[in-house]
Amino acid sequence: MEHITSTPTAKAPAERFTGDVYLNPIETPSDPARLAAALVRFTPGARTNWHSHAKGQTLHITDGVGLVGTRDGDVVRATAGETVKCPAGEEHWHGATDTTLMAHIAVVVGDEDGDGTTWLEPVTDEQYARALDAAAR
Repeated sequence: MEHITSTPTAKAPAERFTGDVYLNPIETPSDPARLAAALVRFTPGARTNWHSHAKGQTLHITDGVGLVGTRDGDVVRATAGETVKCPAGEEHWHGATDTTLMAHIAVVVGDEDGDGTTWLEPVTDEQYARALDAAAR
């Protein structure tokens, strides 16, 4: 058994996120499980870049209201207690609404090279605005 009493909060890297995002790692990929998990907090309007995961991703919303969008324009509005699962290889993004913060626990199964995430370009302000509009319907 290992008891980890605290993990320091770090600001998420600007090259992968828009706005203010903060990370607390829970688990990093290591043999044999290769689980990666983190508590991620997004301020209003903050979001990830487009990205995909080799083995998919599970997002469990712990606080606030979040959006998860895909390349085909699908948008899920999720609130505390809800979970969104993104399948392997699906390009997507996630973040807070423009008026409410959002926190989630992000879980992925990594591969031999790390957490299996492929980071892509930022979500544009126009894409984000369309997602907000779609989520309001």
